[in-house]
Amino acid sequence: MNITYTLHAGEQIEERKIPKIWVEETIKSPDELRRKGNKYYATKKLNGNTLKVIYVRESYIKVITSYFIQ
Repeated sequence: MNITYTLHAGEQIEERKIPKIWVEETIKSPDELRRKGNKYYATKKLNGNTLKVIYVRESYIKVITSYFIQ
């Protein structure tokens, strides 16, 4: 699975100190996955926090953003 990150996603992941492995794990094995149009909304509980990853799927996966939710 080829995963790329938009500039925004890369900056936000770094700023929020989210390990990329967590982002990839959320995409590969989400606890919940929703789709709206061409965007996917994946959530996964990791290390006591719930991570949300928003991405689009083309011939590869492009992460738009990622953040912790309550």
